[in-house]
Order: sequence, then C-alpha cells, then structure tokens
Amino acid sequence: MPAGWHIAQVNVAKMRAPHTDPIMAGFFTRVAIIEALADQSPGFVWRLHSPAGDEHLLQVFGDPLLSINMTVWETIEALFEFTYHSAHVEPYRMRREWFEKPDIPVYALWWVRAGTRPSPEEGKARLDLIQRIGPSSAAFNFKERYDPEQSPASF
Repeated sequence: MPAGWHIAQVNVAKMRAPHTDPIMAGFFTRVAIIEALADQSPGFVWRLHSPAGDEHLLQVFGDPLLSINMTVWETIEALFEFTYHSAHVEPYRMRREWFEKPDIPVYALWWVRAGTRPSPEEGKARLDLIQRIGPSSAAFNFKERYDPEQSPASF
C-alpha cells in the first residue's frame, strides 16, 4: 500500500433495547475491554470519542437505539486481523444477543490520508453510499476492496 494512506471504518448496529436496559449490559460491559484491545492492537491509529465517553450512543442517525463505531487503522489487514482474529471475535459472535439482525449493510471502509480523523457525519455519508449503490472506491467492504489510488479525489 502506498505510504500516506490509512483505512477508516464505520459500523452501526440497532440495539434491541435502550442502553440502560439489562439486556444491553453484556455489550456495554465489554465495550471498554474491546476498545482497550483495539487501542493496543498493531496498526490502530484512532477511535471516535465523545466528550462524555458514550460514542456508541451518539445521535448521528437520529435513532437513540443506533450504536456507531468509527476507527482508523494503518492498513486494511490490521483492521481485518483485529476484527476477525482477536478477542473482538467473542462479542462479535454474540452480537445478536444485543443487536437486531440488519437487512442492509452496516459497515463501510474507505481510504483517508494519514492524519485524517473522519467525522461521524462523514461515516454516515459513506455508509449511506454503500447502502445506496454497493461497494465502490468511495465506500467498500472487506470482500470488495479498492486501493487508495482508486479513491475519489473528493467526496
């Protein structure tokens, strides 16, 4: 991969109940552990934070039951390893206990210049794009990847 590029990701999930409901306790007790694991993982660069520390509850989509997560990684391989080959796998496999089964894509990847910190609004726009037209150089997934040189100059 050419120097100067990082991979950004956004994912959302619709909670089965409000975050204060006991059904969500299993998820929210794992959040800090998994975030600490990500922070220490090879290739990790940045994670969305809110001033109150409740970034999973940010109202980017206008739905209080929609949880959002955004991160930036040095490489797509580092993100893939964390996602599918670390302790992150356990809560990922348990997601149906806390989140509704989606009928649309719930994550998007895109290339950013090193040092860029995408906003929740940009994450929403990338997710909207992949939901509307499918994977493209502006918003893609692990199965259909694009190189940074294929990314649009502006979005």
